[in-house]
Amino acid sequence: MAGEKRFRTSLFGFNKSDVNTYIEKMLKEFDDKLKEKEDEIAALKNQNKEIRIKYEDLARKADQINEDRAKIADVLIKAQEKGQLMIEDARLQAIEEKKKLESMVEQEKEKLVDIKKELKILKSEVVNTLKKYEGQLGDIIEVVEAEEEAAAAAE
Repeated sequence: MAGEKRFRTSLFGFNKSDVNTYIEKMLKEFDDKLKEKEDEIAALKNQNKEIRIKYEDLARKADQINEDRAKIADVLIKAQEKGQLMIEDARLQAIEEKKKLESMVEQEKEKLVDIKKELKILKSEVVNTLKKYEGQLGDIIEVVEAEEEAAAAAE
C-alpha cells in the first residue's frame, strides 16, 4: 500500500481508530482517484464525440468533393467528346466546301475556255465581216472614182 503504515497496538490487536482512519483515508484517496479517472473518461468521451463529429463532417465533405470531382470529370469528358465531334464536323464541312469550290473553279475554267472559243469565233467573224465591208467599200470607192472620172471627162 502507500508506504508501510504502522498501527499502534492495543489489547486485542491493532488500534481500531488508527485502522479506521487509515481505511477512511485510503477510501477518500481511492474515491478521489476514481472521480479523477471518471472525469478523465468523461473528458475523453467528449473529445471522442467531438472527433467523431468532425470525422463525420469531413467524411461528408470528402464524399461531396468526390461527387463533385466525378461530375466535373464527366462534364470534361463530355465536353472533350463534343469538341472532338465539332472538330470532325468542321473538318468534314471544310472538305465538302473545298470539293464544291474545286468544282466551281473547274466549271469557271470550262466557261472561260468556252468564252475564249466564242471570242475567237467572234473575232474571226468580225475580221471576215470587216474584210467583206472593206471589199465592198473598195468596190464602192472604185465605182465613185470611175463616176468622178467619167464626170470629169464629160466636162
